[in-house]
Amino acid sequence: MALLNVNGLDYNDINAKLRDTADNITISNCCGQRFIAAGMSNKQITINGIPGNALGAYLNGASIVVNANAQDAVGDTMNEGEITIHGNIGDAVGYAMRGGRIFIKGNAGYRAGIHMKEYKEKKPLIIIGGVAGSFLGEYQAGGVIVVLGLNSDGKRIVGNFPCTGMHGGKMFLRGKCKDIKFPNQVTAKEADDTDLEELKTYLADYCHIFGYNIENILSMPFTVVTPDSKNPYKQMYIAN
Repeated sequence: MALLNVNGLDYNDINAKLRDTADNITISNCCGQRFIAAGMSNKQITINGIPGNALGAYLNGASIVVNANAQDAVGDTMNEGEITIHGNIGDAVGYAMRGGRIFIKGNAGYRAGIHMKEYKEKKPLIIIGGVAGSFLGEYQAGGVIVVLGLNSDGKRIVGNFPCTGMHGGKMFLRGKCKDIKFPNQVTAKEADDTDLEELKTYLADYCHIFGYNIENILSMPFTVVTPDSKNPYKQMYIAN
């Protein structure tokens, strides 16, 4: 495994070195550099330190592990690959994500999963171990978002206005979520056995990575949210 000390380097220098280095790379002394591993494939990258915005933007098959927190727009428009964050994360994780997986041990900021989409066999996945901020799944058009609410000290699992403009995909929220106001164009119901079997397939690798017991996580009920309409704005423009 190659070691790369990025102290004092900007993202252009870092990415040039990543492209020219062996497939397995550990980055040290990372401190806010943006766009790390943008568009990369066939790399396994471990980051010690806190990367800046747009980590793994347009990722095309690489694997990234961050042993700390991460900032905004992680996995922006990523196509394939996997990003694992062993801490908390900023806003807009998975913006316009269209493939791959993002696993977050801690909390996520606002607008996680905004504009997520899927195409044919590509079905992106975001799992948030803690809680999520407001506008979760805003304009979600595909893919799956899971929020577990672990170690949340009683905080509500998601902030205000979840699923605003949601017209595709699916969301799983741990708990009955009676205190959450969902928009009219989605259906929120308690997950049934079929839903939970599907959820298990998403949680298996997540629990293995972070050392959680999947049966303990599934011991609580889950709320599954799906859109009622593929055109949530029709009522605004079409007279009855």
